[in-house]
Amino acid sequence: MLVRLLYASRAIASPQPDTIHDIMCQSHAHNPAQGITGILCHSEQVYMQVLEGGREAINALYAKIVRDPRHTDVVLLHYEEINERRYAGWTMGKANLARINPSTLLRFSDLPGLNPHAMSGKNSLALIDELMASASVVGHP
Repeated sequence: MLVRLLYASRAIASPQPDTIHDIMCQSHAHNPAQGITGILCHSEQVYMQVLEGGREAINALYAKIVRDPRHTDVVLLHYEEINERRYAGWTMGKANLARINPSTLLRFSDLPGLNPHAMSGKNSLALIDELMASASVVGHP
């Protein structure tokens, strides 16, 4: 059974380039064997990540993420059973949310600044899809 999970969290400290690099390296090393795909979005204040894969693998990874000391205020924004993956081409893509045009954010949020904790899961997923469509998501598939 495939599921899609989306969560948001607040960074404990401003993520350093090596922090994001470490997360991406871990994802590329471990996700393929677990059948996990997804996208990590980040700014200096927040993380937002969508994960897809088997229910057991996604639930186990989410439990590990919740305990990760690099962030706090982890909130589940969306969880659903799916028939097919939306992010199948990404073992883990990434997008820097600090580079998003405020007008793009206003399409999905009531304010031009990103606050995924105040956004619906549906709008958060739509924002990630917009980032993919505009080629804002980078990384190794």
